[in-house]
Amino acid sequence: MSENKLEKRGLGRGLSALMADVDLIPSERPAPRQVLPVEQMTPNPDQPRRSFAPEALQELADSLRSRGMLQPLIVRPHPSDKGLYQIVAGERRWRAAQIAQLHEVPVIVRELSDTEVLEVAIVENIQRADLNAIEEAASYRQLMDRFGHTQERLADALNKSRSHIANLLRLLNLPDQVQIWLKEGKLTAGHARALITAPNAVELARKVIEKNLSVRETEELVRRQAEARQAKQTSRRPEKDADTRALESDLAAHLKMKVAINHSGKDGGQLVISYRDLEQLDQLCQILAVDR
Repeated sequence: MSENKLEKRGLGRGLSALMADVDLIPSERPAPRQVLPVEQMTPNPDQPRRSFAPEALQELADSLRSRGMLQPLIVRPHPSDKGLYQIVAGERRWRAAQIAQLHEVPVIVRELSDTEVLEVAIVENIQRADLNAIEEAASYRQLMDRFGHTQERLADALNKSRSHIANLLRLLNLPDQVQIWLKEGKLTAGHARALITAPNAVELARKVIEKNLSVRETEELVRRQAEARQAKQTSRRPEKDADTRALESDLAAHLKMKVAINHSGKDGGQLVISYRDLEQLDQLCQILAVDR
């Protein structure tokens, strides 16, 4: 199958049949398994996961030593080294097996293209229990940009809500420093979502960390700052004419959100739409998409 056809086919094999092989979705007809020596396998160079915590690997190795490997690795014939196999899913278990001094491990061998291998690797990465919000969001973004999947298709294939995926993707709009603090666990995803609309997100995030604020306290902090900015801008503006106020009222009734029209020059200005929460922002995005 060519990469072109793969990218046009909607949900890829990596999001459906292949996921059954790595037990990410149930399968009534499991693929045949075989056993291969660990030294006959090599990691996937495009594996999205780059770091493997030594403590977690040791814990998994201890489990493999006592119980064996219950879930097989997914591999494919190596594209350039005859006689070797490239790991598609299960590199962490392969590394732990070597620590546990297991000489052979169960595998499922599949014929996969480079594009399919990358797709499966990204989806497997999303299923990790220790994935932080930024890593998960980056994986969704990669699936959408590289394979053309929509939020709706990802939500259906991965058994997640569309709002969950949409909210995580918005985190990628945060400043780099805020994303770093989120990766480090200094902020939660709830804190980060509250900071998305703040123009001074880094400053507020630093204050949240220093004062150990809760998510609700963070939301209140962002709200107070937004109100203060709005009040400051309002105090600088001349009083609006009747036509402008009428247009604001019509737009607000149509969108069911607060609307402000601010003239800043002879012909230019700003249209400000205030939303109550992320759900209302999502509704606004849908309205704009339909109107487009």
